[in-house]
Amino acid sequence: MATKAAPKAASADEAKPKKSKTLIIVLALVILLGGGGAGAWYFMTQKAAAPAHAPEKHAEEAKPPVFLPMEAFTVNLQAENGEQFLQTTFTLQVADQAQVELIKLYMPHVRSRMLLLLSGKKASEILSVDGKNKLADEILEIFKQPFTPQGPTIKVSNVLFTSFVVQ
Repeated sequence: MATKAAPKAASADEAKPKKSKTLIIVLALVILLGGGGAGAWYFMTQKAAAPAHAPEKHAEEAKPPVFLPMEAFTVNLQAENGEQFLQTTFTLQVADQAQVELIKLYMPHVRSRMLLLLSGKKASEILSVDGKNKLADEILEIFKQPFTPQGPTIKVSNVLFTSFVVQ
């Protein structure tokens, strides 16, 4: 009879590891499914939130540009091969109508700075495409500096030459 009791004890020991393995597998599946569900929820809410912001950016991009044509500038250039002149007109691209009004308000300052900038150039500096691009960048820099102490800066995004004659 002692031999029969030993097999019963062995089968009881085998049942405990099966229950613990099953319990571990079930817990791992619950954790895995919970993590997957949380990940899915996170990504679904991020995708839902993204379109809410997208129309705002699209609305900003959809605004038509605002342009301000400037009057012609005629200046003597720095002497290289005798007297040379520059006559140019350009158009400024700005963010909105408020920027146009600021430029008009400070137009005497704008024209003075432009004349000083243009009259300090040599014909050889501005005849090439790279020279014109550099000049456009320098014109943009003029607007980044306030025209009066503590005054507003004017936001000009582009300078578009409409006429450019060196004689």
